[in-house]
Amino acid sequence: MVSREEKEKLAQEIIDVPITGKVITIEIKVGDTVKEGDVICYIEAMKMENPILAPVAGKITEIKVAAGQKVETGNVIAIIEY
Repeated sequence: MVSREEKEKLAQEIIDVPITGKVITIEIKVGDTVKEGDVICYIEAMKMENPILAPVAGKITEIKVAAGQKVETGNVIAIIEY
């Protein structure tokens, strides 16, 4: 049997940093509804701007980074509830 807390955790997707770099812009805010493939933010790495896309459709519940912040692979960018 799955508890209510476990179900709530299962209904979240963590968006993490795939490449070390610097957050250039954040294209979403808490409360926004996104579709799979929507741009969450852009990260500059190796002089290229890399779009970070939403892996699932849902509502943004947390944003863990800010524009201008340096990030490393595995850092959490945002959390989507679906």
